[in-house]
This record gives sequence, C-alpha cells and structure tokens, in this order.
Amino acid sequence: MPIPKHDEIRVPALELLNDSKRSLKLREFELPLSKHFKLTEDELTQMYDSGNGPVFYDRISWALSYLNMAGLVQKPRRGTYEISEEGIKLLSTPEKVNAYIKKEVEKKEPGEETSNKEEILYEKNSGLTPQEKLYVSFDKIKQTIYNEILDTILSKSPKEFEKLVVNLLQKMGYGGEIKNSGLVTQSTNDGGIDGIIKEDILGLGRIYIQAKRYHRDNSVGRQEIQKFVGALAVAQSNKGVFITTSHYTKGGVEYANSLNGATTLVLIDGKQLAEYIYEFNLGMQTEQIIRIKKLDSDYWDNMQDD
Repeated sequence: MPIPKHDEIRVPALELLNDSKRSLKLREFELPLSKHFKLTEDELTQMYDSGNGPVFYDRISWALSYLNMAGLVQKPRRGTYEISEEGIKLLSTPEKVNAYIKKEVEKKEPGEETSNKEEILYEKNSGLTPQEKLYVSFDKIKQTIYNEILDTILSKSPKEFEKLVVNLLQKMGYGGEIKNSGLVTQSTNDGGIDGIIKEDILGLGRIYIQAKRYHRDNSVGRQEIQKFVGALAVAQSNKGVFITTSHYTKGGVEYANSLNGATTLVLIDGKQLAEYIYEFNLGMQTEQIIRIKKLDSDYWDNMQDD
C-alpha cells in the first residue's frame, strides 16, 4: 500500500500507545506501525527526494506532534510520548480523532483569511506534513522555472543554443580545468557535429555534441539520431551527446539503447536540459535561501529533565 499520510497514522499511533501501557520513543513507533500498514521494506526506508530523511518516519513524527498539540498525547520527557486521559477517552470513537485535532490545533493556530478556496482545500485535506507542503511548493516553483528556461532558449538563435550546451557540459565537469576545452563548430560544413569537448590537454579524448533547438511539440526520431551516429563514425569517435529542447520518439530512444556500447550515446531532452541548467547553475542566480532548523539532540539531552 502507499505510505500513509500523517493524518492516517494518528489513530494507529494513539492505539499503539494505549496498548503498550507505557511511554514510547519515536523510533519505537516505526516497526509496529509499518506492520500495521503492511509496508514493504522499500516503503519503510523510502527517502524524500531531497534526501532529508525517511518519509514514513517523518510522517510518524508529525502525527505525534499533532496528537501532542491537541492534548491527546503527552511528552513526559523529550522524545518520548504517552497517551493522555483525553486520548484514551477519544479512542472509543476513533473516527472523531482527526476532527478533534483539527479543532484543537485551530484554537492554537488561527488560520489567516484567504479568498483562495483551492488553497484552503489543499491545506485541509492533503494530509501532507508542513515539511512536505514546503517540498511540493518548491517543486512547483522549479517546474515553473524549467519552463521559463526552455522558453528563453527558444527565443535565442540556434548558434547561441550550441554555445549554451557546450558551456553546460563544461559546467558539469567535462573538459575539467583544460583551457578552451569547449568548441562550437562552424555553422557550415560541420559534418553533423555542433560542438566538441576536449577531455585532455592533447585532445586525444573528445566528446561530440549534436544540438537541436526544436519547439516542444516537435520530436527527434531515429533517423536524426542515426545521422549523428554516422557523423561520430566519420570523426572516429564513440562518444556523443545529443541534446534537444523537445523530446525523443520511442523509436529514437530504442535505437540509442541498442548501440550496445559500440558507441556511447547520451540523449538529453528538454526536461533534462532545463534540470541540468538549473542544478549546475548555468545562467541562474539564487533568489532566496530558506533555512529550516531542528533541535540539537546532543545539546538538549545533556540538560536534566524535570
């Protein structure tokens, strides 16, 4: 089954505390709750795309935080949880737990007025943790920027696009510290090669580049890829990168995959191109940095508990 949302974890976590008759540490919830939800090992250990910890463990933490804010669990010591009298009482009607938490949390965190009904629905019903909502918002921002990158590229000349992809490969580390490692070929009589990256000082190792600045609804098919492979053969090279602002047909991808190492050919489509430009900071500038902090366990655990 899919990894449960934090609001789906609340009642099972409350029941686990009630059945255990003792305080539990956060880690002690993980295994029994994973069995309750019948999670696979892969689901149990699945990490956020950001690398910021396991998804299921984080959602348990947020479920317990909301139970604590609503007074259904207590924290006798930092990092440990026990069920409260109100929590025991409410377990007789588990279907009312989330509504009760929502009401109690809103008392402590009055929501701001907004006219955006869609945003209200998203906030109340998504079941995402606040941290996950931040990731979703960040991803939406990146997708918008990716589109902006491609739109900007399409407004430039084909020759500028060729310069761009050579610069990108250099940004990605190809050519290393070699001076003038990237070359854009002449527009006429280029032999089907738009750019070259020298991998060593003597130029004995070279990566050849084909760049197609196509509108997004166009596609690059097998025939164009075959022509590039032919150009690599003429250049006596077995390393090529084909980059387009659009996408590749299924036949084109299958052909590239069928080369079986005789020629190493990498296909980069518009989506991947925009992601690389963003990640390797080519023509980008940082607009804002948000720092999310958490308690330093070593610092606080050294303090004497009440």
